[in-house]
Amino acid sequence: MQSITSPKLALYGCRSSLRWAAFRELSTLKLASACQAAQLPSYAQRRTSISPLRNHFGRTSPLSSIPSHTSPTVVLQQDNKAALVDDKLAEVLADFHAPVRYAVAYGSGVFQQKGYKRTDVGAKVPQHNSDANPHPDTSPRSQDAPMVDFLFGVTHPEHWHSLNIRQNRHHYSSLAFCGSRVVAQVQDKIGAGLYFNTDVEVAGVRIKYGVVSIDRLIKDLLDWETLYLAGRLHKPVKVLRDDARVSLANRRNLRAAVRAALLTLPQELTEEDLFLTIAGLSFRGDFRMRMGGENPHKVYNIVYSQMDEFRAIYKPIVEDLPNVNYTSDNTILQDPDLRLRATAIQKLPKTLHDKIYTYYKADHPQDGTTLEEPKFSQTVAKSDKVAAYVEKSLADIVRHPAITQSLKGFLTAGLRRAVIYAWAKLKKGMKGKRKA
Repeated sequence: MQSITSPKLALYGCRSSLRWAAFRELSTLKLASACQAAQLPSYAQRRTSISPLRNHFGRTSPLSSIPSHTSPTVVLQQDNKAALVDDKLAEVLADFHAPVRYAVAYGSGVFQQKGYKRTDVGAKVPQHNSDANPHPDTSPRSQDAPMVDFLFGVTHPEHWHSLNIRQNRHHYSSLAFCGSRVVAQVQDKIGAGLYFNTDVEVAGVRIKYGVVSIDRLIKDLLDWETLYLAGRLHKPVKVLRDDARVSLANRRNLRAAVRAALLTLPQELTEEDLFLTIAGLSFRGDFRMRMGGENPHKVYNIVYSQMDEFRAIYKPIVEDLPNVNYTSDNTILQDPDLRLRATAIQKLPKTLHDKIYTYYKADHPQDGTTLEEPKFSQTVAKSDKVAAYVEKSLADIVRHPAITQSLKGFLTAGLRRAVIYAWAKLKKGMKGKRKA
C-alpha cells in the first residue's frame, strides 16, 4: 500500500528544511567569525592538520597522547630525537592487529642507561636467529643496539594470542603449534603471568614484548603478588596506550613503593638514596642478581641515567606524604612519629603486609593472640627490625616468580633464542663485575 502525502504536508516539510538550512548557515558564519576574532583555527584548518597523521597511521595518531612515564601529572619536554623515538614506538604498536588495551615501552632501548652505547631505536635485528641466513650480521650497530622492551595489557589473552599467532607466527616458539589456549595457560599458570616473545623484529625495530592479562596486571599493582609487573612500573616507562583502571592502580603502586622504601631507610636521606631503593625493590631475592645473570650495577645505571624522570615521578608523591619533608636541597627528612610510621605499614600492599606479619610472629611466638589492624602496625612500628622485615618479605615475594618466569623463557622463546638471550645477560653481568 502506497503512502499518500498531502500537498500541505509536503509544503510544510519543504519550508522546515529551508529554515534549518538557513539556521545552520547562519550558525556556521557566526562560528567562523568568532574563531577569526579569537585567532582560533577553523574546523577546516583543524581537519587539514589532522589529515597527514590520519593518512600515515590509518587513524588519528596516538603520539600526542604519549606520556613520558607512569606519572599522569608530569609532562617532560621532548627534543626532536625523543619525538622520533615516540614515532617509532607508536609505529611498532600500530603494527599489531590484536587489540592492546594498555602498552608501555621501557628499558635501555627507550631510556639511555649508563653503560650502554647510545644507538638509534630501530636498529636491525641481528640475523643469527634465522636458519636461512648462514651469515649473521655482526656489525657494531646490530650488536650494540639494545632491544626495546614492551609490555602489553590485554583483556582476553587466549583470543589475543590466537590473533597474534595468525599475524606473527614467527614470533612464537613451537609452543604455538599447541594452539592459543595452551599458550594462554602457560602465560597464566607459570611465573608472573607474562608471556614474552623475545628478539623479534616489528616495524624494523628489534623488540621483546610481554603479554599479560589486564586483570592480572592490576592485581599485581595493588597487592604486589609477584612484584614482577609492579616493580617494572616503579621505574620510568613510556606509556603508549593508557587504561584508566591501570593508571589508577599504578598511582597506588607508586605510593606503596615510596612507603616501602622509606621503611628501610634512615630518618635523614638523599633523594638518590630513595630512588636507588625504589628501583631495587623488585630485584631483592632475584637469583639473576646473585648468579651474574644481570649487571650488578643495573639499579645504579637506571637511576643515575634517569634522575630527572625519577624526580618527576616521585617528588610530588613524597611531598604529599604526611610523614616526610622534602627540603630545598633535595634532602628528605622522615618524621619519627610512631603513629605516622604505623599508618605507612598499614597501607602497604597486601602480600607485603602479610609477609611482614609472618616474620614478626616468628620473632614473637609468645604473642599467641592474632594481632588485628591497626594494633599490628602500631606494634611493628615500635620494633627496630622493621627494615629487616620489609627486606626479607620483598625477597620472598620476588624469588619464586623470578625463577619460574626465567625458566618459562625456554618454552616461550624456544631453546635457541632463550640461550642467546641468557648468554647476552651473562655477558652483561660479567662485564659489570669486571668494571667493579
